[in-house]
Amino acid sequence: MTARLPVFPLGTVLFPGLVLPLHIFEERYRALVRHLVGLPEGAPREFGVVAIQAGWEVAPAGPPGEPAPAAGDVTLHEVGCTAELRQVTELADGGFDIVTVGRRRFRIADVDDRSAPYLTAEVEWLPEATGTDEVADLLAARVISVFRQYLGLIRPDPEEISEQLPEDPTVLSHLVAATAALTVADRQRLLAIDDTAGRLRAELRLLSREAALLRQVRAVPVPLSELAGPPAPN
Repeated sequence: MTARLPVFPLGTVLFPGLVLPLHIFEERYRALVRHLVGLPEGAPREFGVVAIQAGWEVAPAGPPGEPAPAAGDVTLHEVGCTAELRQVTELADGGFDIVTVGRRRFRIADVDDRSAPYLTAEVEWLPEATGTDEVADLLAARVISVFRQYLGLIRPDPEEISEQLPEDPTVLSHLVAATAALTVADRQRLLAIDDTAGRLRAELRLLSREAALLRQVRAVPVPLSELAGPPAPN
């Protein structure tokens, strides 16, 4: 089954169930918000969030957390997640502060930059886990254990987060992918995995890798946020 969606290119990856606040400043996306707000009651107010694969450097820079302009030779990843509009605050300058929640994953079949002021795309909905999966349940318990150890390395009070970890394996897999200090490429690979067990296996490898790295460099006075990205050029 396919559908056509408005698309936001972003420098981040959205996962189902995760909250994503955005400041809307570009006119093309202001038009999108007005369109969504004007839909009939009960109609889905959602758009696709897709991480930029290449071409970020050709787009005019905006403040952190704001959508990247779609101008220039921007290449998008194939897999994204819809963002459901939950809260809208109109600003004095005509922009918006919005709160969205990730809803469902999709794969882009075709991008259209002509038929609307903003990008739209023909998308194919990707399968989501349903029912009970004993393998996923077992893996979830291991991921929770490793994730708690990981949080103990990066946060002064990891219990604040670890006590709230969900038991549902799919929800857990999305939460870990979104909150661990991973690169966009790592997060994108996790989003593209269709089955929960496969995503949890990948997260076990990533968390073990990150924990080992953190243990080696804990004595080095470098902000942890810098460890999630490539080294700066000399």
